[in-house]
Amino acid sequence: MSAAGNKTSDSSVVRRLTAEDAEDFLALRLEGLSRHPEAFGADCAGDIALGMEEWRRRLTAHPVFGGFRQGSLVAVAGMYREDREKMRHKGQLWGVYVTEQARGLGLGRAVVEAAVAEARQQVAQLMTSVSAGNLAALDLYLSLGFEPWGVQPRALKVDGQYIDEIELLLIFDDA
Repeated sequence: MSAAGNKTSDSSVVRRLTAEDAEDFLALRLEGLSRHPEAFGADCAGDIALGMEEWRRRLTAHPVFGGFRQGSLVAVAGMYREDREKMRHKGQLWGVYVTEQARGLGLGRAVVEAAVAEARQQVAQLMTSVSAGNLAALDLYLSLGFEPWGVQPRALKVDGQYIDEIELLLIFDDA
């Protein structure tokens, strides 16, 4: 990816986020956490409590890709590599979110593809999970080659309701 990022359409760009993007990133993340709490293990209070300096550090330490439309951050996907020596061959796709206004424009796919491309350079396999009812996200992951390997019953509890998560894995044959 170039320093300016990859264009996905006339007014859309995907690029790796930097520490300078932390405020926009956190605002978009909090939107996702509040509008779709069933889709994330994190919650608004916990993410706010981390503080802006920690979010800047995280954006520097781990690749997070942002999709911008007309200059505004509207899609994100992160990837991190396990730190422990015996698990460094594994990565995790996390925090995928697209604003409602930007859905269907290809930015969700573009940021996930950017995270997958980054993972392919660092790890032998990439894992993610998706709430069982999130068929759009599941379809996206399946179309990119992720394979389901299990279901975690009651993975989350949101407003008294249990939510199962489908566990997915993408093995890089060329790793």
